Amino acid sequence: MEAPTGDPARTDAVAADVIADDAEALAVAAALADGFRAGASRRDSERALPYAELDRLSASGLLAVTVPGEYGGADVRQETLAEIFRLLASADAGLAQIPQSHFVYVNVLRRQGTPQQRAFFFGEVLAGRRFGNAQSEAGTKHVQDIRTRLERLPDGSYVLTGVKHYATGALFADWIPVLARAADDRLHVAFVPRGAAGVTVVDDWDGMGQRTTASGTVRLDAVSVPADRVVPHHLTFEGPQLHGAVAQLLHAAIDAGIAAGALSEAVEFVRTKSRPWFESGFETAAEDPLLIQRFGELAVQVRATEALLGVAARAVDTARADLTDATAAEASVAVAAAKAHAAATAVEVSSALFEVSGTRSALNSLNLHRHWRDARTHTLHDPARWKIQHIGRYVLNGTPPPRHGLL
Repeated sequence: MEAPTGDPARTDAVAADVIADDAEALAVAAALADGFRAGASRRDSERALPYAELDRLSASGLLAVTVPGEYGGADVRQETLAEIFRLLASADAGLAQIPQSHFVYVNVLRRQGTPQQRAFFFGEVLAGRRFGNAQSEAGTKHVQDIRTRLERLPDGSYVLTGVKHYATGALFADWIPVLARAADDRLHVAFVPRGAAGVTVVDDWDGMGQRTTASGTVRLDAVSVPADRVVPHHLTFEGPQLHGAVAQLLHAAIDAGIAAGALSEAVEFVRTKSRPWFESGFETAAEDPLLIQRFGELAVQVRATEALLGVAARAVDTARADLTDATAAEASVAVAAAKAHAAATAVEVSSALFEVSGTRSALNSLNLHRHWRDARTHTLHDPARWKIQHIGRYVLNGTPPPRHGLL
């Protein structure tokens, strides 16, 4: 079998560095986060889509850090990847959300791609190309009711037809992985160039938060797909799997980053702008013992979330090294715990920002509410109440979590 034919959507892709190891990946992420932080509020308030920032992300080599070593990548630990996302989200949660699906589909290729597909697509990733996503659909019975169809033709190629929504990253992508069902109703992923005939990406996302993710609509009108660009995703769930744990770990890291960013912003505001309450008797708000108490409580929440994130990431790394039903279940439950805690923490801390900072912090011109809007919007991805249910069943009755890819 030949490698997939290469017609990436962007011919002007920036040259990408190649990151060598975990330490370099974390240093690059920290530097990028510092650079992204300065313009994050403006991008949100103006809904200025981060094309330039994403090109910097591609050029840094950070998007290729999970490419396996035999294909030229650093193959960093999941603990490192989670910290990368936490750092980026602490600076700009919308920007951090965009590459989440990119890493999910790198993982799909790692799990189910042929050697030829892995060689080609990992080469694309190392060259700075970006994966978007076209997974979710609106108006269906539930989130797993995928109606996009992948019809096989006599020559072995496919025709892809459907409409996707909440397609984060698709507008900025070189390749759009599309979740679709074949004639046997089994799930596949078709990798299509963003500029392919029949592909229309519509920037119609109008969420109150995550405003710059461009999580809009993708229309697929009889899109031709060569056979060597289709991956049998259904096989992922026929044995122990980490697909859901990896995806949810990154969501948890984004929530943890939102919480950290909101707490940092609150600290800076109270230190430099807040007035002390007249009854406190102190010269500055930062000396008020009641505010000190509240900041201590919020810091405990943030630290607990970060600790759970680390535990979850290490559980995923352990399972990757020895994938069994038991290790996969433990990883999924650990990630579910981290995600549930991070979601609650992100919403609480971003709301408490106003409580501790005072009336002036509510000024629309300051745009401090972007942290809460991002938290409230991002935490709607998957309901934490169902994660708690699966954790309870696992702890009380030893029931392993389901293999549906969202846990």
